[in-house]
Amino acid sequence: MPRAIRVRGRAVAAGFAALSAGLSGGAAGAEEGLVSELKLGLQIHDAGVFGPRDEDGVDVNIEVLFAPLEPLGFIWSPRPHVGTHLNTAGDTSQLYLGLTWRFDLTDVFWVAIAGGGAVHTADLSSRNDGDKQLGSRVLFRGALEAGIALAEHHSLSVMLDHVSNAFLADANEGLDTVGLRYGYRF
Repeated sequence: MPRAIRVRGRAVAAGFAALSAGLSGGAAGAEEGLVSELKLGLQIHDAGVFGPRDEDGVDVNIEVLFAPLEPLGFIWSPRPHVGTHLNTAGDTSQLYLGLTWRFDLTDVFWVAIAGGGAVHTADLSSRNDGDKQLGSRVLFRGALEAGIALAEHHSLSVMLDHVSNAFLADANEGLDTVGLRYGYRF
């Protein structure tokens, strides 16, 4: 098999492993508050918001958010997260982690910002004009999200996220995803 397919398979396996770890932690740790939320979504892959659009498909987004870090109350107690974007067209998939800050604007509306890092499956050595040029295997990741609470445990949101190497490598096209997510709070 070509190398790109093997790498993508590992990323998919890592994504499902992260999901499994989150779900098992949620089932066992819900009383203790280990896992606070699970999010599932569909995103437009390589939306071209901050850079060129070279890749296609839809990303399946899976994210596990953990309990707020109370010792970091002086910076609004962010929640650690781990997630994945699995591309349905065989293009770049990614596994990411970081911190999320959620701010409730009303009883129904909220916004969140997130920051952290990501690893991806894109080919770093490609010279083809149509291939995504991310420049580094490890990237910075930022996300903005706005949503509504549908009930005590359910929410819907729109999210934009962006990964890039912050101009630390020659190639830095970046990769954006935009889409809808469903959230379930434990």
